[in-house]
Amino acid sequence: MAVTIRDVADATNVSPSTVSRVISDNPRISQKTKEKVRLAMKELGYHPNFIARSLVNQSTSVIGVVFPSSGDTAFQNPFFTEVLRAISEGAHDEKFGIQLTTGKTEEEILNDVVQMVQGKRVDGLILLYSRQDDPIIDYLLEQNIPFVLVGQPTSKPDHITYVDNDNCLAAKEGTEGLIHLNHKKIAFIGGVNGLMVTNKRLAGYKQALEEANIPIQEDYIIFDDFLIEGGKHAVEKLLALKELPTAVLVTDDLMAMGVMQSLNEEGLRIPEDVAILSFNNTIFSVLSNPPLSSVDIHIFDLGLEAISQLVKRIKNPEEPVSHSIIPYEIVIRSSC
Repeated sequence: MAVTIRDVADATNVSPSTVSRVISDNPRISQKTKEKVRLAMKELGYHPNFIARSLVNQSTSVIGVVFPSSGDTAFQNPFFTEVLRAISEGAHDEKFGIQLTTGKTEEEILNDVVQMVQGKRVDGLILLYSRQDDPIIDYLLEQNIPFVLVGQPTSKPDHITYVDNDNCLAAKEGTEGLIHLNHKKIAFIGGVNGLMVTNKRLAGYKQALEEANIPIQEDYIIFDDFLIEGGKHAVEKLLALKELPTAVLVTDDLMAMGVMQSLNEEGLRIPEDVAILSFNNTIFSVLSNPPLSSVDIHIFDLGLEAISQLVKRIKNPEEPVSHSIIPYEIVIRSSC
C-alpha cells in the first residue's frame, strides 16, 4: 500500500497540512519540524506527488528558459551552456524543473513562448538575451507572467527585472587597455547587430576611442555570429582593408578563436602583429594559443542571479522590479 501524507502526519504527530507545508518548504514551519517530517518521509518511503500538488496549487513548478534564435548554434557557445548550468543548479535547489525553448526564427520562439504561457506549462521564464523590439517581452508584460531578462532591456526598464554586467564600461576599459599599449588602430568585432550586449560593448569601445581622440573607423566595426565562423568572416573583411588594425576587441571568446585561427593562417603573430582582447573568459581563453586575454563577466553568477530573481517573483507576485549588475574583471594573458 502506498504511503500517504496522513501516514507521515501520524508518524510525526503533526497535521497533514503541516506535512504539505514542509513539502512546499514553507518558511513559517520551524526547521526542527521540517527535519522531523523529512526524516519520517525518508523512513516511510514517502515520495510527494508533485503533479497532483501542482494541480491543487495551480502551479507547474517549471521554469521556461528561452534561447535566442538559431538555438542550434547557441549550444555551441560556452556562454549558454555555462549560464544554463547555473540556472539548472538554482532551479534544482528551489525544486523547480526546466523547460527549454528555442527556434530558427524569432517567430518560432514567440510561438513556443505563447504555447508555454497559454498552456500554463511554466510558472515563469528566463530570457537568455535582450534584443531591440522583441515581441516576446511585450507579450510577457501583457500576460503579467513573471520573467527575468539576462541583459539590459531596450525599453521599459522600470517594468522588467534583469541581470547583466556593465557591458559599456567593460568594453570601454578593455579598449582603454589596448590604447595604453600604444594601439591606435583598434577594430571591434561584435556579435549579432541588434542584441543589447553587442550595442553596449560597441558604445564602450567608441567612448574609449573618442576620449583618446582616436578617429572611429567604421570599416573597423564588424558584426557576425557568435561562432568561430563569425570570427573568421570578420578577419576576412579586415584583411581586405588597406590598413590592418594592430588590435581587436572581440565581444565573445568563441568568435575570438576564429579570429586567432584566421590570423595564424595568414602568418600574422599574436600579439606582435595583432593584439586581441575578448569577452566571457571561457575555457577557450585558457586553451587557445597564445592564451587569450578576456573580460570575465562571471557567467555562472549571471545565471544564479537570474534564477534567484525569478523564483522570488514567482513566490511573491508583488516582488518589486530588480536590476542586478554582476561585476566583471579583465584577465590579461598573452594575446595582448
